[in-house]
This record gives sequence, structure tokens and C-alpha cells, in this order.
Amino acid sequence: MTRTLLPLGLAFIMFSLGLGLKVGDFRQVLRRPGAIAIGLLAQMLLLPLTAAAIALWLELPGEWAVGLMILAACPGGVTAGIVTRLALGETALSISLTVLTSLLAFVSVPLIVGASLSYFGTEAMEVSLPLGQTAGGLLLVTLLPVTLGLWSSERGVFAGHAQGLIHRGATWVFVLIVLFTFFDQWSAISDHFAQVGLASLLLNLITMGSGAVLGGLLGLPAASRVALAMECGIQNSALGITLAVTVLAAPQLAVPSVIYALLMNATAFGVIGYRRLLTKAD
Repeated sequence: MTRTLLPLGLAFIMFSLGLGLKVGDFRQVLRRPGAIAIGLLAQMLLLPLTAAAIALWLELPGEWAVGLMILAACPGGVTAGIVTRLALGETALSISLTVLTSLLAFVSVPLIVGASLSYFGTEAMEVSLPLGQTAGGLLLVTLLPVTLGLWSSERGVFAGHAQGLIHRGATWVFVLIVLFTFFDQWSAISDHFAQVGLASLLLNLITMGSGAVLGGLLGLPAASRVALAMECGIQNSALGITLAVTVLAAPQLAVPSVIYALLMNATAFGVIGYRRLLTKAD
């Protein structure tokens, strides 16, 4: 039942993401292709490289290293746009990057995770990645639901109240996925929290910082730099959990995604508080 409910829950989350979009939301962002290019570079390339460097530096065991790489391969989280708005960032840029990385996920995730299993995997793990099945599954739970949500939004299928219910429902589905995996893998989390928690925290802080720095190098305004930082730091941990539990049938690989889900929200609220204090000071 778990292997059925997790993909369905993730598909619902991705549908909610698409439902909150309009085609017109992307026009202003697309006028600045440099911001999109920097965001994709940070998310698709620098994030997995940073995760690999952390895993090697901390000498993580194979299963935790692979779990960290699964998380790093995932697109931006569906809550990144909300967090960006609360942090007074450029929401349209964040949402655009979330959608683009989600659309590319069915290609990028199998490649990154497959390479990670080859490099960090051990014989004791007995885990393999069926590339065709993974790509097809990601197509069904990411690309198609986002597209359907966008189509529904453009057609006005759901009224404002119904749309709000769907968004709130998607948030609760995400929380339930994290909590279920948290309790299911509690022994692994408690036994290895110090090591895996440090790796997850480093990945979160370094990638958030990288997004902000790259935005600064490009000369982007503060709101855009906040969006890049949040987009890099808020990962779709629900997808990481789903991949580990349903596709790889190795729930222990979901531990880094669960821990990261807890930590990323703490750091995000720290950024929100800091940005709002700066605004009041000005």
C-alpha cells in the first residue's frame, strides 16, 4: 500500500504546484534568462557536486551517501515559492525554477542517482536503479501532474476556495509523507542523526549560500538572490523519500531526505526572520 500511496501523494503535491501557476507568470522572468540560467546551474549541477563533496569529506557510509545524492538530485520543493514570498523574495523566479527543474527531473534524477549508486553503492546495499522505470515513474508523478495543474489553472477549473483547499491539502500530504518516513525510519535516524544531520545541514547552508552568491555575481537585486537561495535550499524531499521507498525499495536511503526536510524549514524561517528585520530597519 505504501508503494502506491507515496507516488499518489507526490503526484497530488505536483498537481497543486501547477494549479498555482499561470502562463503569464513566466513572462517577466523569461525576460531575464540569466537568472534562470544561474538558477538551473546551481540546482542541476552545483547541488549534486556539493552533495558528493560533502559525502566524500565526511566519509559517509554508502547508503547515507547515496541517500544524500538522491536528495540533491531532486528538483526544488513545492514550498519554495511560499517561503520565498514570506522572505520578501521574487516568487515568480522561484516558481519558474521549481517548475523547470521538476520538468527536467525525469531525465536528471535517473542519471544522477544511477551514477551515485555506481560510485557510492556497496555490494551489501543490493540496490539497483531501473532507469526506464524510474524515468517513466517520474514522468507520471512530476511532469504530467504539473502540466495538468497548469491547464486546470488556465481553464479556471477550480474556484478560489477549492484551489486554496487543494494547496492546503498538498501541504498536509507533504507533512504526512515526512512524518510517516520519520517514524518508520526512527531507529536509523536516531542512530545516525549526528553524521547524516551534519551532512544535510551543510548541504542546505552551502547551497543556499551558493544561490545567493551566484545571484550577486550576476548583479541581481536582493529579492532575486533570496529566490535563488530558497530554490537551492528547499528541496523536494517528498520525491527523495518516494524514490527511496518505492523505486529503489530501500527505505533506509530516505533518511537524509527526512532529516533534510526538518532542517531546511528551520533555516528557511531563519532567512524569513532576517529579511523581515532588514525591511523594518529600512
